[in-house]
Amino acid sequence: MDHPTTATGPLAGIRVIDVTTVVLGPLATQILGDLGADVIKIETTEGDNTRYIGPRGDQGMGAYFAGLNRNKRSVVLDLKRAPARDALLRLVAAADVFVHNMRQGAAQRLGLDYASLAPRNPRLVYASASGFRQDSTARDDPAFDDLIQGLSGAAYLNAGADGAPRYFPTVVVDKLTGTTLASMIGMALFHRERTGQGQEVHLPMMETMVSFLLVEHFWAGIYGEPEKGVGYPRMMTPHRRPYATRDGYISVIAVSNAHWGKLFAAMGRAELIADPRFCSIAARSEHVDALYATLTEGMARRTTAEWLEILRAADIPCGAANSLRDLLERIFGRPGSFAR
Repeated sequence: MDHPTTATGPLAGIRVIDVTTVVLGPLATQILGDLGADVIKIETTEGDNTRYIGPRGDQGMGAYFAGLNRNKRSVVLDLKRAPARDALLRLVAAADVFVHNMRQGAAQRLGLDYASLAPRNPRLVYASASGFRQDSTARDDPAFDDLIQGLSGAAYLNAGADGAPRYFPTVVVDKLTGTTLASMIGMALFHRERTGQGQEVHLPMMETMVSFLLVEHFWAGIYGEPEKGVGYPRMMTPHRRPYATRDGYISVIAVSNAHWGKLFAAMGRAELIADPRFCSIAARSEHVDALYATLTEGMARRTTAEWLEILRAADIPCGAANSLRDLLERIFGRPGSFAR
């Protein structure tokens, strides 16, 4: 995990002390490293848990870990020992950014909270992420991706046909919070360029995910009338999915009146654009179940390749519904052909 000696990018010359584990924090610091920062990852003697997950090319270098820790240097420190803490403090004194995803109480007990580190380095951007707000009664409760998916409502939004909540098959909360944390660190560094002063940045997983989900799903609640309905209907219909063709699945979306007119015509149902349920954006939004049901029926009449040719000629956004294996074959076999 050696860092290039001549790093380039907007964060070249920025040193980041990374005391993070698992996904959220390591993803945030990896993004900083990709942008040119010198990231020094601090690990315990046991190493980050993700070192032991997935296929391993070398001992202690699991696929999960390798996918989250490129462009970093690594140092082993047992922070429960005073000499190790002193070594970390020396690193912090010369750093630009300090990042951790410990619980707030644990950071305080180790003397690694912002109040302890800021006097040593007033220009330090101190960034942390945990499950809940710092002023919450749950501030020191343990939190992981699955838990926040459940608490935030994400698992219910991803319910199966039986209505039972399901976790998204990706660590969506960790990755969302990690990318947002990287962005906030960038903004704090921009502020420091203007003022010369560092600051504390804290990101709670729960509130980050709720804010993310409510962008469209707050619905009538945005006007203080949640009793009139929450949840964006277009996202909730069971017909919003890749559609079965004769030989596979296809993703297709129409937005404008022109798109829908062309799509109805391609399915042999040109008259539907004059249907009162489908003749405008507002009408289609009101009758989204019936609207998308026409796609479920229509796409089944041709093969995926036939539909791709027809829909692309009509300038309708479409593409194959790739499996992970399909995706990798297209990345390594035919770059730039993701939609084929």
